[in-house]
Amino acid sequence: MINVDKRTVESFGDEWRRFDQSNLPEEEALKVFNEYFSVFPWEELPPDATGFDMGCGTGRWARFVAPRVAHLHCIDPSLALDQARSNLSEFGNVSYHRATSQDRPLPRESQDFGYSLGVLHHIPDTAQALADCVSMLKPGAPFLVYLYYAFDNRPIWFRALWRLSDALRRAICRLPSSVKGVATDVIAALVYLPLARTARFLSAAGINVDSFPLSYYRDHSFYTLRTDSRDRFGTPLERRFSRAEILRMMRGAGLANISFSDRAPYWCAMGRKA
Repeated sequence: MINVDKRTVESFGDEWRRFDQSNLPEEEALKVFNEYFSVFPWEELPPDATGFDMGCGTGRWARFVAPRVAHLHCIDPSLALDQARSNLSEFGNVSYHRATSQDRPLPRESQDFGYSLGVLHHIPDTAQALADCVSMLKPGAPFLVYLYYAFDNRPIWFRALWRLSDALRRAICRLPSSVKGVATDVIAALVYLPLARTARFLSAAGINVDSFPLSYYRDHSFYTLRTDSRDRFGTPLERRFSRAEILRMMRGAGLANISFSDRAPYWCAMGRKA
């Protein structure tokens, strides 16, 4: 089976050309990076660490990883790889591979670390894609993954809202690129922004907003809201997993000593190749 969805790859190529992350505030980018990598064991990497970013997109996380390691391989099947090459031009320790997880562009058991953030849930067989990533790691090497969660830590009404939004996604993702961009910008302005800023107001008033829709974005820029609205509603293929399902897939891929971040974004998980 070809473990890639062509429409989704093309959608991401279009998304990252439009949102190349050049307008993302540096402070915000670093804050989000630290949230994703909160469970990553930087201190355990060897001085000459070589690793990979599977589904690098525009290189928005790679630009924070590259200065910390000896070499980083950026892997992506879409046209976004060209944008990553431009965004990361200041780093001489980055290689670029236009490939999918199934291609496994690096030798087996050759990498000291790897990560894939917000990518593998857009692949038909996520479990196989995860196993393909792990196959490139050395024994004991850490792997960080972020997969869309199935709202297993949310109330029933929250999951019901998601089902309604997913029906909208299935319609919007079929639109022509230009129309899709307008539609997702409208959602960012009329849904994301009001809810995010309401959550910020309530949080400042001392109210717990953990279950408030889109509260994660309360301190994020409108640029991020537009980007994530396009990502959420414009992508043809999306899968979601419970924490238990992610744990099972990671173990099945050959990862052990698995730990999960206890804060948003859910679910970020880290394991070491057994």
